[in-house]
Amino acid sequence: MAQRIIWSEAAWNDLEATADYIAKDSRRYAAALVREVKGAARSLRSLPQRGRVVPEFGDFSIRELFVRNYRLIYQVKPDAVHIVGFIHGSRNLWSLWERERRAL
Repeated sequence: MAQRIIWSEAAWNDLEATADYIAKDSRRYAAALVREVKGAARSLRSLPQRGRVVPEFGDFSIRELFVRNYRLIYQVKPDAVHIVGFIHGSRNLWSLWERERRAL
């Protein structure tokens, strides 16, 4: 059965901010990245367990897919897959989560 994909406001804002930053140099590259991220998220409808467990959390329900140099972070729940973040791979995820007081 296909899972629903639900984007958190924080994750959507992450993606928009990344696209806006990249668009300063290349709108085309920014649009391509957004399409790729949305495609990766859609793929979770049928394969929600395909990403690896996020090492910083150590919770089997919190997983990530890598899209280029970015981490698409999501939580698998019985009713849906919740996209909870989209950050550059070089950023410290734990510090970001604590600073922004993000909840899962």
